[in-house]
Amino acid sequence: MSKQDTIFPGDEWEKFSHLFKRQEIPARRTLLREGQISKTGYYIEKGCIRSWFNNNGKDITFQFFFEGEAVSSVESFRTNQPSLFTIESIEPSIVHSISKKDFQFITDHSPVIKNEIEEQVFHRLIFYQRLFLSRIKDNPQKRYEELLKQRPEIIQRIPQHYIASYLGITPVSLSRIRNRR
Repeated sequence: MSKQDTIFPGDEWEKFSHLFKRQEIPARRTLLREGQISKTGYYIEKGCIRSWFNNNGKDITFQFFFEGEAVSSVESFRTNQPSLFTIESIEPSIVHSISKKDFQFITDHSPVIKNEIEEQVFHRLIFYQRLFLSRIKDNPQKRYEELLKQRPEIIQRIPQHYIASYLGITPVSLSRIRNRR
């Protein structure tokens, strides 16, 4: 793979690219099921992935991931506890998977990458805080407007029923909100 063909973000990551396994996966492929222990992390080269959980038989989407982002059940990956959610592809995707052992090897041998990961975890924490507060204080219209402003790629690429679930509303309510605009 030539320097310009690399998919990993930066020279430091490229040193460890041999530890990742490239996988082409179809849409709606489950990478991790709620209740399983996560043994793999994923870096998305192409495609879209969502995290969701089952709430009394209802599928609740709470996060989307796109090209250049990593996804895993971090708490399960780190603690060997069952995952609180499912990770599933939304569209045909290309991911690069890494085992927990190889991931630990990277963080043990690269302070640069360890710092990058800490930053990513911090940003994910901020995302979850904002999502949590938005669900408490904002009405669905405001949540939709914020989504349009902050993450327009979600509106463009994600099926409506997943967006409605993410916003905590029904697809019919989402349709009404969109028609008001």
